[in-house]
Amino acid sequence: MTIIPVILCGGAGTRLWPVSRKLHPKQFLSLHGEHSLLQQTAQRLQGIPGVVAPLLISNQDLRFLVAEQLRSAGVTTARIVLEPAERNTAPAVAAAAHLALRQDQDALLLVLPSDHVIGAPARFRQYVAQAATLAQDGKLVTFGIRPTEPHTGYGYIRQGAALAGHEGAHLVSSFVEKPDRATAEAFIASGDYLWNSGMFLFKAALFLEELARLQPQMHQHVADAVVRSQEDLDFLRLDSAAFAACPAESIDYAVMEHTPHAAVIATSELGWNDIGSWSALADVSTPDQQGNALLGDVFAEDTRNSYIRSEARLVATVGVDDLIVVETADAVLVAHKAHVQGIKQLVDRLKNAGRGEVLNQRKVFRPWGSYESVDSGARFQVKRIVVNPGAALSLQMHHHRAEHWVVVKGTAKVTNGDKIILLSENQSTYIPLGTTHRLENPGKLPLEIIEVQSGSYLGEDDIVRMDDQYGRTQDKPA
Repeated sequence: MTIIPVILCGGAGTRLWPVSRKLHPKQFLSLHGEHSLLQQTAQRLQGIPGVVAPLLISNQDLRFLVAEQLRSAGVTTARIVLEPAERNTAPAVAAAAHLALRQDQDALLLVLPSDHVIGAPARFRQYVAQAATLAQDGKLVTFGIRPTEPHTGYGYIRQGAALAGHEGAHLVSSFVEKPDRATAEAFIASGDYLWNSGMFLFKAALFLEELARLQPQMHQHVADAVVRSQEDLDFLRLDSAAFAACPAESIDYAVMEHTPHAAVIATSELGWNDIGSWSALADVSTPDQQGNALLGDVFAEDTRNSYIRSEARLVATVGVDDLIVVETADAVLVAHKAHVQGIKQLVDRLKNAGRGEVLNQRKVFRPWGSYESVDSGARFQVKRIVVNPGAALSLQMHHHRAEHWVVVKGTAKVTNGDKIILLSENQSTYIPLGTTHRLENPGKLPLEIIEVQSGSYLGEDDIVRMDDQYGRTQDKPA
């Protein structure tokens, strides 16, 4: 039995703004524990019988983040598949199923979101083993969570007839959208409903068979996208035109709601949370005696039942209850716990207003390391740049700005026009406008520099690349 995990990690995580941003969303953040949610998802696969290297489905903008986080977590054999367009979960999983069949015609797919918390990984592995038995018997299995409260932020699954010989397993009667409070309370009282976790396990071949029957257009477009896919460094790029032609549908809508093979396993004591909002993150945080979860440089006076997070500066509260307060270097969110679902609409407004705080925090990650804006004004900008050991920026030039680099930590190998020089701490170089240049870290420790830019235009799109070890071009700049 071969189980191929499929980790979906292309989401934007807007409900956890301002910490989660489009180009650095929640699955890459260490929100609950030392490792990021993506790293935790990959690590909990260890010890499951039959599990082989995972497939990760992401997008172009996040590809280097995915690769770096896997490397940091010690996951070296994963394959990263890039979606050229957002088409929800069904096309993504269909692409993974086609790729899985190239490895094993009888392969099972274990489909997992990358941004969930599971506090009991050993119990999770037990449920996966149970689901694998059902999947081998021809079921498309989803994992339901026994509800602990009438939650209105989750979808629900209604259990049908029990499956003999499989404790806690039922046919799926129906999938239900997020209910209002009264409906959710009725669901809990009936005992027939489970929270929809968005996790699945099934035969890749059976899923594609049902997709072809129920969504033939999607099935054909995904098949074409896989056949025409291209290798790009360590990534596999699905064909853009074919994949973009797919309808955008979830697994639930495309297949699970209509197939006679859908089954659900009722799970309990998993410590599961989809971290879909700041209040959900507060629920899995350890509170103090006043019911507060305080993270970072926070002082709370006469404050109760609040989640307060400081990323950059001191945050102090006095005389408040039931609040979410989240501070970053460039934005502060203050929300009542009962209204956190409105953050998505707030982020949409910021996006429509052209605010850059929707895309990135001040610290921006690149395949070679990161940079952080320190200060800016008319015709100048100051950045702190960190280059990973052995990494290098592209060989490039700028039409509108000059740059001054000062090394503050490590050793820099600098290409400056027709010269190549080594700089150590407290040494500097000046890059005139229009001069070809490159910054490299030849050492074994991170390189840190301060970059001062000056010129008439300082945007990131004023980069002309001549050579890049990460395959970036003007068309694929990230």
